[in-house]
Amino acid sequence: MNVTIYHNPDCGTSRNTLAMIRNAGIEPKVVEYLQAPPNRELLRKMIGDAGLTVRAAMREKGTPYTELGLDNPGLSDEQLLDAMLAHPVLINRPFVVTPFGTRLARPSEVVLEILPDTHAGPFVKEDGQQVLDEKGQRIV
Repeated sequence: MNVTIYHNPDCGTSRNTLAMIRNAGIEPKVVEYLQAPPNRELLRKMIGDAGLTVRAAMREKGTPYTELGLDNPGLSDEQLLDAMLAHPVLINRPFVVTPFGTRLARPSEVVLEILPDTHAGPFVKEDGQQVLDEKGQRIV
């Protein structure tokens, strides 16, 4: 299965998402987007396919969001995309693209919506929260 994760290895949510993909028996294409950001068209497509607005796909915490004045509600989507492309840290993560859809996997278990039900057993996130039981079934 062709799966791509736009990943930041320093982010716990991104690491958990990558581990859940692998728990489903899939080795995804891992794009470390801080070093290799998507181009404008791909970023716009991922945001739209995930059902988000450009603003909703922006990361504020630990970024120059406020310093760049990106909290201005008058900014257009094109201006926000310009900022995200100039400063990839503003792209929220992780975006995951599969044949079943695209999601911004926040929280990480959102990725389960677009993965096949092929999990190899239980899954526990780094913080100790169990997401899948021994049979690979989602715990609600």
